[in-house]
Amino acid sequence: MGLIVQKYGGTSVANPERISNVANRVIATQKKGHDVVVVVSAMSGETNRLVALAEQFQKPPIAREFDVLLATGEQVTISLLSMALISKGQDARSYTGSQVHILTDSAHNKARILDIDDKRIHADLNEGRVVVVAGFQGADEYGNITTLGRGGSDTTAVALAAALKADECQIYTDVDGVYTTDPRIVPEARRMDKITFEEMLEMASLGAKVLQIRSVEFASKYNVPLRVLSSFTDIDAEPKGTLITTEDEIMEQAVISGIAFNKDEAKLTVLGVPDKPGIAYHILGDVADANIEVDMIVQNISEDSGHTDFTFTVHRNDFEKTQSIVKNCAEQLNAKGVVSDNNIVKLSLVGVGMRSHAGIASKMFQVLADENINIQMISTSEIKVSVVVDEKYLELGVRALHVAFDLAEDSAE
Repeated sequence: MGLIVQKYGGTSVANPERISNVANRVIATQKKGHDVVVVVSAMSGETNRLVALAEQFQKPPIAREFDVLLATGEQVTISLLSMALISKGQDARSYTGSQVHILTDSAHNKARILDIDDKRIHADLNEGRVVVVAGFQGADEYGNITTLGRGGSDTTAVALAAALKADECQIYTDVDGVYTTDPRIVPEARRMDKITFEEMLEMASLGAKVLQIRSVEFASKYNVPLRVLSSFTDIDAEPKGTLITTEDEIMEQAVISGIAFNKDEAKLTVLGVPDKPGIAYHILGDVADANIEVDMIVQNISEDSGHTDFTFTVHRNDFEKTQSIVKNCAEQLNAKGVVSDNNIVKLSLVGVGMRSHAGIASKMFQVLADENINIQMISTSEIKVSVVVDEKYLELGVRALHVAFDLAEDSAE
């Protein structure tokens, strides 16, 4: 007998029929001898509806009241799922984040979990109940309702699994695992049986949307085995999905595990800035003060004139704001001007096997060159190589790299 924490996203609980399907899946898991704690998101579309309601009165809404409103979405789901379980003969009890004592800091709309009191959950499990917990929310030390930000239900599930010392945390979504790349671009993409925490963190940060980054960080920190599964597969089938675990648990490491891409990038270049100490800080300090995150950075070698070009990327949503800041900065520095481009993408190879294999970057560059794709920026780490290219080459680049590094289903068999 084990303890399993299962999380179901909004599409999995989008309507009464799907909630009933989740109840059947939970009961099937319990019949295998497991204790089950379930974390659920709001029904698909509900959070957007609540946001639209709030914006009828304030835009942006006051953070504290916004959290009070948003937390109701999950409250509806936990009660309905508990009712569904009870109607099928399985005793269940629902809890909001505050009721189960998920203690967070006071950063409304983006709170972080500080502690979880697991006594009430264990008491219910000992009575044979399924415990259904609202994801995405908690309460601070003053009793204020807080929410955890985008993807917060994943974080709730992993945090509960860590606190309860669960055998596995299963994230049910509308895909049946983590793929070598997006199957919508490469139909031959392969579902991976296992991937390391480190690789999953890189892929999530580089654009893969399967899991929220904070949840993977939490799982890695507390060594919680994570499994990504689909809630739309046959209930009676043995769950496969993708297990996200430590490197020690994976016998043979692939050189490249997957290809991630991010279409939300924009690039800015300050031309002809003085090549002297403090220039990078002068440019990026103003950007940081505006709470804008910078991704890749490149500074060219100084020309004879003692001037250089400084290039960096930001999220596309911050493009116009950053452009305004940088133009003002360029004037102060007497730079030649600012060139910007929000039609770029970042392509990334990820794999812990890179540590022991040379030539991955050069092969990547050769593949892209063969397709006549120009590389604008390059960034590397121990287990990833990222390049910035023109957005129009996204699909061509991903497909070419997928083939070149033998990531397709057929080549893996």
